[in-house]
Amino acid sequence: MIETTHISEHAAEVAPDGSRVRPLLRCAGGSMAHFSLEPEKISLPVVHKTVDELWYVISGRGELWRRCEGEESIVPLNSGICFSILAGTAFQFRAVGAEALEIVAVTLPPWSGAEEAQQSQGCQTWGMP
Repeated sequence: MIETTHISEHAAEVAPDGSRVRPLLRCAGGSMAHFSLEPEKISLPVVHKTVDELWYVISGRGELWRRCEGEESIVPLNSGICFSILAGTAFQFRAVGAEALEIVAVTLPPWSGAEEAQQSQGCQTWGMP
């Protein structure tokens, strides 16, 4: 089936990490969603059990913390940055500045529900949100 949608057609929900999410489209191989994190907010740290994600920042500024297999990094986020979050990677993100952090993400395979995300320890320098 061929589908077309517009972001304003979808009601925002709360994602397991505490950000606001608008699920957009899905097909057998993946799903797409729009995420928003309010200014100066920090997401809850989570790890996905089975899905990989590709994220693209469309507006705002922030930082992404990731930890996988003992490797840890913090990446600055701004419009135009694209990054991956693979299954088993603990991650947390925060919005910096007066503007919300807006992200579009593709989940492979499609998002299966809140049980996919498990709470994790987050960035030690940020503290808990």
